[in-house]
Amino acid sequence: MKKIRTSVDKIVERLLIAILGIMVLNVLWQVFTRFFTDTPSSFTDELARYLMIWLGILGAAYVAGKNEHVAIDFFAKKFSEKRQLFLTRFISIAVLSFAFFGMVVGGSRLVYITTKLEQFSPSLKIPLAVVYGVIPLSGILIIFYKITQNKK
Repeated sequence: MKKIRTSVDKIVERLLIAILGIMVLNVLWQVFTRFFTDTPSSFTDELARYLMIWLGILGAAYVAGKNEHVAIDFFAKKFSEKRQLFLTRFISIAVLSFAFFGMVVGGSRLVYITTKLEQFSPSLKIPLAVVYGVIPLSGILIIFYKITQNKK
């Protein structure tokens, strides 16, 4: 299972690096066309927005998998070991529940609805289902990471 998790980590890392790289090039192109040509690029603003959505949501799933997300544990550390274990399990169940119901189920429904309504982005003319597809994908990743998480 550890080998699969490492492979998933590498794939997600490379995807995040590619998204960030494309985002940098896109914004540079946007600045160049705005200040050095008479015709600013029309698609760069929208592309930057969608790439930022993908980077943020997919990055959050990746960081949650690495267990490096922001956590306020000031009060939790004052509890006994037994209560800390209970709190850790409760938080894991809450995260799994949100990832499944909020992201996988809700996100899949959003993707389905935007596909059925044939909604496209104004400038890029790509289906909005592609943009929203990161939500269920990240939910699945969070569930995978939580299930394969090392127990301490």
